[in-house]
Amino acid sequence: MSKGKHFVDVSHIVEHGLITYQGLPAPVICDHLSREDSRKHYAPGTEFHIGKIEMVANTGTYLESPFHRYPAGADLSQLPLSNLADLDGSVVDTTGMFERTLGRNVFNNIGVTGRAVLVRTGWDAHWGTDQYFAGHPFLTEDAAELLVDEGVKLVGIDSYNIDDTADGRRPVHSILLGADIPIVEHLCGLQQLPRGGFKFFAVPVKVKGFGTFPVRAFAVIEG
Repeated sequence: MSKGKHFVDVSHIVEHGLITYQGLPAPVICDHLSREDSRKHYAPGTEFHIGKIEMVANTGTYLESPFHRYPAGADLSQLPLSNLADLDGSVVDTTGMFERTLGRNVFNNIGVTGRAVLVRTGWDAHWGTDQYFAGHPFLTEDAAELLVDEGVKLVGIDSYNIDDTADGRRPVHSILLGADIPIVEHLCGLQQLPRGGFKFFAVPVKVKGFGTFPVRAFAVIEG
């Protein structure tokens, strides 16, 4: 690695037809104004493209705010940038555990206070396949309680869901978002990051009345 800042993208590409979560529609990406049509409005040799996208907010790698779970919680427009950007980051690598349920023990000896905690499960290897939608790793209720008690700033995971989708209570979402801790789901490429010593960014569009939205999640490593 060369000296200076090294940027690492840990988000998926959003493209036409992408299925992020079973049961939710794929985005429709098309032209609002094509380059060909734009030529009618500008001087010869000048053209522009304006794209159009129709999608649900839970598409690709996305951030969840408290409003996603709680009607009185902060929506995307109310989130402070201090909880989304330039965060000290820690990676928790669970890839060798071969367990779906990730309890509080996975955070032993990991600095999490005041940090963005990114849980690497390796499940992103199944992205774009049917396997991605079934049998994913997830955090347990007691793990979420520990993270709140330790004062984390943000929690991310490279899995299909941070909760067990068979549990309709969604305890991890409920606990973290109830404590005003944003969640980032469907991360990828966390193997590129060190255990610590990096800054993490996951900033969504500032949309009022929305609880989730895609992000360009990335890390900055110094040195």
